[in-house]
Amino acid sequence: MKTKQILALLLFSLTFFLISCKEKPQEIAEVVKEEVKKVDLINDEFPQAKEEVMKTFGDIAQSILDGDIDKLISFHAYGPKFTEFNAGAPRVGSKENEAHERKVFGSVTEVLKFDAKDLKVAVYGDVANVTFHSDFHLKFGEDLVIVNDQITLLFVKTDDGWKLVHEHHSPLNKEN
Repeated sequence: MKTKQILALLLFSLTFFLISCKEKPQEIAEVVKEEVKKVDLINDEFPQAKEEVMKTFGDIAQSILDGDIDKLISFHAYGPKFTEFNAGAPRVGSKENEAHERKVFGSVTEVLKFDAKDLKVAVYGDVANVTFHSDFHLKFGEDLVIVNDQITLLFVKTDDGWKLVHEHHSPLNKEN
């Protein structure tokens, strides 16, 4: 069951409980606390959400393969909370990330290889963390660029689907 559905059910149950009996607020709080404990954000797998995140990740990759930069940008939840770390540079926000993505992926003339190795998706209710090692072979005109990075993509579930709220890219050591 989705986190929002569980919380809605809890609120409905709490309201019904308050109307139907004259328990003390402390006892009501304990009931709610016990219900919330039943959702284990750390250990539950959330298979449906995981499938949705994987589809979104695949759609992101496809937008890059298709050279559809506007589609790529649409997978981001740009706003004041968006952050990105890239190659050891200081953290940047929405404007810088969008400019960088448009410049880099808008300049790709051919995608020779676009593999995400050791891919792991961890869902925590309405938040998901995707980690992988990139093996991207991209052509920029005649120049071949190979990107072997450790990448973390943090997603949040919105009314418009799963959206990126943080990216972290750092070079993978050559011996790995």
